[in-house]
Amino acid sequence: MKLPIIYFLAAGLMGVGVQVAAQREECLFERLNEKDAQFCRGDLEVLYPELGDVGCTFIPKCNQYRQQISTEWTSPDIRYHQADEGKKYVLIMVDPDAPSRANPEYRFWRHWVVVGIRGADLKKGNPKGRVLTDYRRPTPPPNSGYHRYQFLLYEQPGDETIYLNPEKSASLGSWDMENFVDYSHLGTPVASTQFITKNYNN
Repeated sequence: MKLPIIYFLAAGLMGVGVQVAAQREECLFERLNEKDAQFCRGDLEVLYPELGDVGCTFIPKCNQYRQQISTEWTSPDIRYHQADEGKKYVLIMVDPDAPSRANPEYRFWRHWVVVGIRGADLKKGNPKGRVLTDYRRPTPPPNSGYHRYQFLLYEQPGDETIYLNPEKSASLGSWDMENFVDYSHLGTPVASTQFITKNYNN
């Protein structure tokens, strides 16, 4: 008996689906070691497509995730369930390992700064606010090893206007983040997290 062509098409698609599923099952998300995990405090979620919350993890090399996070995906959703809806927040993303963790002479490399984020938006994972530095994807240089990409969330004091010092913010690298936190009166982060990745060609 001849089987209809649609049978073979369905069987072929099923086989592809099984292969894709098997590939994704092999993708292991490795947690950070104890030392690096100490930076993760306060249940701050960093959500990228397909990956979900990458807080306190290594970005796996499977499924081209390292390449996608560096070349395709735009800014992640940032969610903080403990946010006070009556307050505003400041979000900072930096790379402290520029150009490498062994020689971080350009720390901190500024990747993203958003101020005036409403607590209600943070609870929804939508960090809308006044952007002081546009989001820049993680692009660790070739052969520079693993880089940490750190996210720090602060409560914004009152209605104070927060700005970047034009002289010190002209370059993204060698940013004096501590000075920015001090003159903006941000205090201690209410939450922080980080993920680690390296150049996808290495």
